[in-house]
Amino acid sequence: MSTTTALPVVVIGAGPIGLAAAAQLLERGLEPLVLEAGTGAGSAVREWGHVRLFSTWSEVVDPAAEQLLTPTGWLRPDGSGYPSGADWVEKYLQPLADALGERVRYDARVTGVSRAGRDRVVDADRAEQPFTVHITGSGGTEERITARAVLDASGTWSTPAPLGGDGLPALGERAGADRIAYRVPDLADPAVRARYAGRRTAVIGSGASAFTALAYLADLAEQVPGTHAVWILRRGLSGSTFGGGEADQLPARGALGLRAKAAVEAGHAGAVTGFRTAAVERDGERLVLTGEDGTRLEPVDEIIGLTGLRPDLSFVGELRLRLDERLQAPAALAPLIDPNVHSCGTVYPHGVKELSHPEAGVFLVGMKSYGRAPTFLAMTGYEQVRSIAASLAGDHESAERVELTLPETGVCGGAGLFDEAEDPTDGGGCCSAPATLRIGAGAPARTGSGGC
Repeated sequence: MSTTTALPVVVIGAGPIGLAAAAQLLERGLEPLVLEAGTGAGSAVREWGHVRLFSTWSEVVDPAAEQLLTPTGWLRPDGSGYPSGADWVEKYLQPLADALGERVRYDARVTGVSRAGRDRVVDADRAEQPFTVHITGSGGTEERITARAVLDASGTWSTPAPLGGDGLPALGERAGADRIAYRVPDLADPAVRARYAGRRTAVIGSGASAFTALAYLADLAEQVPGTHAVWILRRGLSGSTFGGGEADQLPARGALGLRAKAAVEAGHAGAVTGFRTAAVERDGERLVLTGEDGTRLEPVDEIIGLTGLRPDLSFVGELRLRLDERLQAPAALAPLIDPNVHSCGTVYPHGVKELSHPEAGVFLVGMKSYGRAPTFLAMTGYEQVRSIAASLAGDHESAERVELTLPETGVCGGAGLFDEAEDPTDGGGCCSAPATLRIGAGAPARTGSGGC
């Protein structure tokens, strides 16, 4: 490292965790360089700016970032309020990027990361070489940057999972792309509203994004007759299907699940359970979903696929990463976040130790560190980058002293990757069936299976 200490630490992505990483590095006396493919901070967040987080302002502002912002005259939002994605960008992320100044570069898409002069196979003097980061700028210009370390905070937003139950695009999914969306719809946009108003829409997925879409469509159904949602799940309905409800330590997250439950109970949404999509077929101007068992559902006008997100690992292929074969998360972290075995959303505190790879000096952080696992919280990412910055600065005691208390989801089975339904009459523990709440447009919601 003695030959690379004068080089910057490259951070990929100017989202919440990438910008927090830059602030943490600066606080430690290290020079960050944030590379952002978009034209502004929080490019992915801007795309779901119409959706409200289920975390409060007090939980989505990084302490080091606040220290950097305060001298600029920035005023911290009321900690008890729930920001929308647009609020988060306007009142925090963009001001933070502005405070970092030229340390943030826009229109800089990372296309590859490796060791300078060493491909993945070469061992000789590998650890002594700086990292080389290839970027493409506006107009297709190419550039090569060297770095002492690389933090990949590019997230998973750009790679939504397909509809197919086998993890691959369903037959006909690409051909039906004009009627399929993979995001929570912004019904305040007149063109988007017209797409779903008075129409029958299939919502595929069982996470927070699906809850949000169902709640939005239910609100629309109360205003426009003929609007109806068909909720398609790979598992059965149970008390835990709708989240933690009143047991959730993030109240807005619990309320979100209850809104989805109310949509079903009010008749604004029907539910199809145990259905794994195999094909999407055209039926005139409508689409028909066919399951792996041959079951054909009634035609729908639109499909919203919210089956999760995946990490894009294409540009880090020349690095020696140790990733879990299922979740595509760092191997040491995967057992701590695996939704197949974790109940009630428990996440063991983790930092640089769990996020390290055989390739020393490279880290996947933020939502990307979770791979295909859902229920990521911003405060988890802030603690990750705090620990990594301390380690890069040589303060190993601080790096290993990871202290993090996360709110429990109140959902046994985490993201609900189980096919079998639980007994909804079982009132024990965190998984008792939640009470019904009326759907209201003012209740906080949240986008993405990653949570916040």
